Amino acid sequence: MERIVNLRSRKALCRRIVTAGAIRGCKMPDGGLPFARDKGTNMAGPADSCRLLIVDDEAPLRRTLRTALESMGNTVSEAANSTKALELLRLQMFDAAFLDLRLGTEKGIELLPELLSVSPSLHVIIVTAHASIDSAVEAMRRGAFDYLPKPFTPNQLRVVLDRSALVRGLKNRVAALEEQVGGFAPETELTTLEPTMRSVLEVAFQVAPSEATLLLRGESGTGKGVLARAIHARSARARRPFVTVHCPSLSAELLESDLFGHVRGSFTGAVRDARGKVEAAQGGTLFLDEIGDLPPAMQPKLLRLLQDRTYERIGDADPRTADVRIMAATNRDLEDAVKTGRFREDLLYRLNVIELTLPPLRMRRKDVLPLARHLLGFFARQAGKSITGFTPEAEAAMGAYPWPGNVRELRNAVERGAILARDALVGLEHLPGQLTGTTTARVEVGGPVTLEALEAEHIRRVVASAPSLDDAARMLGIDPSTLYRKRKRTGS
Repeated sequence: MERIVNLRSRKALCRRIVTAGAIRGCKMPDGGLPFARDKGTNMAGPADSCRLLIVDDEAPLRRTLRTALESMGNTVSEAANSTKALELLRLQMFDAAFLDLRLGTEKGIELLPELLSVSPSLHVIIVTAHASIDSAVEAMRRGAFDYLPKPFTPNQLRVVLDRSALVRGLKNRVAALEEQVGGFAPETELTTLEPTMRSVLEVAFQVAPSEATLLLRGESGTGKGVLARAIHARSARARRPFVTVHCPSLSAELLESDLFGHVRGSFTGAVRDARGKVEAAQGGTLFLDEIGDLPPAMQPKLLRLLQDRTYERIGDADPRTADVRIMAATNRDLEDAVKTGRFREDLLYRLNVIELTLPPLRMRRKDVLPLARHLLGFFARQAGKSITGFTPEAEAAMGAYPWPGNVRELRNAVERGAILARDALVGLEHLPGQLTGTTTARVEVGGPVTLEALEAEHIRRVVASAPSLDDAARMLGIDPSTLYRKRKRTGS
């Protein structure tokens, strides 16, 4: 194994590295940090239980490090060389890897880019007894997360794992916020004065800490995705990813690649390995939106994922383990789909461990105006306007309207009002025509409207009158996946 440098020289080295600004977070051999840290502040909090990989050529040192890491509640695997490390990384996902710079005749610094090409989100922590500015700079340049000189203390390991957990949590938070840009605080949709909605939320938040599979039912636009995120945020997996799969948006072949990933050369256009959303959600929640539209060819593979928590990438025979909690949502009658052979009965049973049905907005009359006012405040700020509310006529129209598009339709209507209003109040004339009974005058065949507006209005009316999206698609003469894309594009 590597020669251990003396304590004094390592302290001096770390000071030089910090002074030169070569790396961040180099650990002092006595357990301290080269940067000041408030003793009363723990920025990351206790580290999450992590899946860790040790890549070191000496078995005694691997065992010692493994014992220390497992005593902190982590799951640890070992590899003595690059071949074994890459093999393990292709079979499962790790949060971080401790990589020795010297692996017998191999060089850890050359293995580093290969590890990151297989798992781009991996935090690679270089460990070495030969710390130097040059090797530290080279390691960070090649993508290392941290650089840890030997020997190190358990406290130093905790610090590095805490920082890794903090960075992962911040990245997940940023991803969630990016998804919400242009919207409002999603959980506001769940604020309610209605007993029916309140009882749904009570059950949802009661089961949130469990690992139970959830099936969320309700009409399109009722907030099933918002509720799924709220449940995830209250679970033990909250600091891990929340990943959404839109089942109707892709063909069966593309959906399989999107869900499970593929290896290079497995099909035309597969120029590199790609991880799927199951792997991206590792340790977190996988949300299957519109599960009723899942292609039949994909249903057995999803059933296996639910039963065994295993899957394979396209073109790869090696099974992978999935550590994910699964939630699914649908606006379809799955029991009817089972009877007609469009949906597997055993898959329905696996999904339907705990069922929650969100009421449509027309059944939440007390919530319409409070929610509309909150939305207006957000969209007014976004538009840079000083809008204080709605006129009495506008509020009366919103209170009387049945809202077939549910909360999604309300959000779109309020956003329109905030954009068109010129004064402090949003009036009836600023709201969509369907609320005022003047739809036919505003969106009319042969009238001064665009084809896109006509299409959006026609789709909205058909969806509102059809029993399900499948029926609406049949009435329109298009595939359900095409209807899904058109509704997403036009907001209808």
